[in-house]
Amino acid sequence: MGLSKREFAVLLALHDGKVASQRDVAAHADVSLGTVNTIMKKLHDEGLAEGFVLTEAGAQALEPYKVDNAIIMAAGLSSRFVPLSYERPKGVLRVRGEVLIERQIRQLQEAGIVDITVVVGYMKETFFYLEDAFGVKIRVNEQYASRNNNSTLMLVREQLGNTYICSSDDYFTENVFRPYVYEAYYAASYFPGETDEYCLKTARDGRIAGVRVGGRDAWAMMGHAYFDRAFSEKFRTILEAECDKPETAPKLWEDIYVDHIKELRMVMKPYEDGVVYEFDSIADLTKFDHDFLDNVSSSILDNICSVFECERRDVTDISPIKEGLTNLSFKFSVHGHAYVYRHPGPGTDEIINRQSETFSQDVAKSLGVDDTFVYEDETEGWKISRFIDNCEQLDYHNPEHVRQAMSLIRALHDSGAVSRWRFDVMGKARDILELLKARSYPMQPDYESLNETMERVDACVKSDGGNPCLCHNDFYAPNFLVSGDDMYLIDWEYSAMSDYASDLGTFISCSDYTYDEACQVFDAYFGRAATPEELRHCLAYVALASYYWFVWALYKEASGDSVGEWLYLWYRNAKQYSVLALERYEEG
Repeated sequence: MGLSKREFAVLLALHDGKVASQRDVAAHADVSLGTVNTIMKKLHDEGLAEGFVLTEAGAQALEPYKVDNAIIMAAGLSSRFVPLSYERPKGVLRVRGEVLIERQIRQLQEAGIVDITVVVGYMKETFFYLEDAFGVKIRVNEQYASRNNNSTLMLVREQLGNTYICSSDDYFTENVFRPYVYEAYYAASYFPGETDEYCLKTARDGRIAGVRVGGRDAWAMMGHAYFDRAFSEKFRTILEAECDKPETAPKLWEDIYVDHIKELRMVMKPYEDGVVYEFDSIADLTKFDHDFLDNVSSSILDNICSVFECERRDVTDISPIKEGLTNLSFKFSVHGHAYVYRHPGPGTDEIINRQSETFSQDVAKSLGVDDTFVYEDETEGWKISRFIDNCEQLDYHNPEHVRQAMSLIRALHDSGAVSRWRFDVMGKARDILELLKARSYPMQPDYESLNETMERVDACVKSDGGNPCLCHNDFYAPNFLVSGDDMYLIDWEYSAMSDYASDLGTFISCSDYTYDEACQVFDAYFGRAATPEELRHCLAYVALASYYWFVWALYKEASGDSVGEWLYLWYRNAKQYSVLALERYEEG
């Protein structure tokens, strides 16, 4: 039969060996002197204690409550912690002179917990040193980008017993870990006023009876959790049953717990203000560590300061922007003006020429096609632009939007600007196919026939002749900013000298246009009805652009960066428009 909570507290006080009187026990166990007297008598009667010394039987009575291990979750992206999370995981940041995860590992070990597993994912290699430095175990969560932290616990589910569940980026001003714990709990802090944290409702015995996101003047989940064996066994069964459901992927493990809160007993363990810290943003961290920004190593912050000739403390209002297909971006302010920093995404160096991009950005700015541009580093690929507020994306079915888009691209094509870089659509597709072959990426069954068709289409457009012009080569809706009557064409990563129809082809290939609607776009570009020769040429480039973006998408998939439904759209358009184009070339 198990111990009562008070019996456990008294036995633990004796175990720690720092008590010499019942008054000492009462203080250590946080119970009344009368309760200590009653419990001590019972412990003596049962042979669990002699005086104020724990017997061997008493030690055995505590054994079921001994902590087995700890899991430190360190796989996540920490997307709210941009821009520093682009350079390193939050858990390896140095705060008040200590690396966050190292401090937590030391605290666990000081509490006698030596079986520690760190589950890593994003920039996993930055944590590998911990294995030798601290004797921890490393597990790699390959699903960190596609699933929430439930995947981390699924990975280590067989290790769950009497287990601390920790986050690598938590900071505890005092050691919150103990070698013996009575029951499963979640740490909590009190939030006066409004909060968007997971707020807790508890029963009389402290059990968490309800959880809701957001509240006011409430205790909320903050910091670590502890699973006892009973909780771990039930949670593991639930997790295994839930993990393959599509709706589970985005859930925190805490959400799964809340869904089954009646089955899973867990109490709230309150901590006084100033003990448990979670840093959701750089602003949160700098409030805690006033010297953090001055001391942290960050080339991104240094880049911003060099462009604006400002101090790091002048860089404010940092917030992430939804990731694009290629890059990571965040918004920030300097001296009251808002900007966007573009950080090159993974795998871009092999397929993007940053020198060409920088040249084209300068041309686009001078033409008024993209006057949001501020600065780009042509070696590293980072870029700063003005932030345009209250923007909407180009609407393919808004005639005025399409007219403006065609006007911008004609201004570029007619500018006479000459770049020393070229973008041959089919040639670029061939380059990416070589990269895919080098990775032994499996191609679709009709790859050979589709590639042969596209080579025929490419031969047809090459036979048309014509002079290349400076093109955007990524000319589609998400790369337009529409603000009132103003329109900006942004993101010039693929820009270079090419056939004018390369831009029209990309524009159509990324749309849901019918054939007739595509022809209307061609007419809008020319300012008149396209000739039969122009029509077949443009249709061919829709096919070529679609094929290029299709193999580009395969490359991104091979790099672990899913592009979603775009892959199928480009595949279908490559096949459809190649047929339409070849028919017209064969007609002569």
